Amino acid sequence: MTVHPPASGSFITLEGGEGAGKSTQIQLLAAALRAMGRDVLVTREPGGSPGAEAIRGLILNGGFGFSSVTEALLFSAARLDHLEKTIRPALARGAIVLCDRFFDSTRAYQGASGGTAPSVLAALETIAVGVTRPNLTFILDLPAEIGLKRAHERRGAGVADRFEGEALSFHEKLRSGFLHIAQNEPQRCVVVDAARSVDVVAADIRSIVFSCLGARTS
Repeated sequence: MTVHPPASGSFITLEGGEGAGKSTQIQLLAAALRAMGRDVLVTREPGGSPGAEAIRGLILNGGFGFSSVTEALLFSAARLDHLEKTIRPALARGAIVLCDRFFDSTRAYQGASGGTAPSVLAALETIAVGVTRPNLTFILDLPAEIGLKRAHERRGAGVADRFEGEALSFHEKLRSGFLHIAQNEPQRCVVVDAARSVDVVAADIRSIVFSCLGARTS
């Protein structure tokens, strides 16, 4: 596997299904990079800018019954605003941008699981993303039933969002979709076994990123 080194001003994304631990891992990685003196921006999708956060609420409440194509259009609109307002300015100043989900989630959720045609998704990526693509993507992989159990435990008495509430079969297709992306783009994607402990997963991610940065992991 060849990974393009995420030097200063580079873009790293974390992807995976529900309960994979992306939010936890991104914060741990950010802390490690900041301890090295790096300028780090942590952001998320959908969201990351005021306009994109507004669209996030519209999609995730699940009350509108949007089709997968409509969701893909909304996510792409949010992504464009996120890139324009948050990601590109940070990259321009030389920061390392860590993003909790990016276009791979649209490919997996609205594509592999939702049935939106790849040609539609590719066209939306061309419009919304252009050349601003991740240098490195971690796919946090674990069985769908384990991820859903973790998501339920994390949520507690709260209400499941639009995607957590989907059937197990949806989440199994989602997992397959992410693994298919990683298989097709090995130069960018690294699959990490997320069924292990938080600390072990964090050490793996940190080791890969530090190695790409030419830094010591000790």
